[in-house]
Parts: sequence; C-alpha cells; structure tokens
Amino acid sequence: MRQIIIFLAAAAIAGCGIDTAATAVTAAAIKKQEMEEAKRTQERARQKLDQATEQAQQRARQGGER
Repeated sequence: MRQIIIFLAAAAIAGCGIDTAATAVTAAAIKKQEMEEAKRTQERARQKLDQATEQAQQRARQGGER
C-alpha cells in the first residue's frame, strides 16, 4: 500500500512539472508574438516619422525658394 501511495505521489508531481513546462512554452510563444508585433509597430512609426520629416524639409525648401 505504501508503494502505491509513493507511486501516485510521484506521478502527481511529475504531472505538475509537465503542466508547468507547457505553460512556460505557451507564455514564451505569446511573448514572442508580442515582441514581433511591437517591432512592426516601431517600424511603422519610424516610417511615418521619416515621411513627416521629409515633408517638412520639402516645405522648408519650397519656402526658401520664394
């Protein structure tokens, strides 16, 4: 009887480890997606900033030509 209890306890502990590992893998995948989306957002913001800067420079050049 004691061996059965020890076996069941060991199986329960091992099961928790597998569940914890699966949760960690899922969390890591979500973080990776979040980072990739943040990089895309940063790139779009940089492009908009570059475009706005270029437009401001063009306006300044046009204003200086008059």
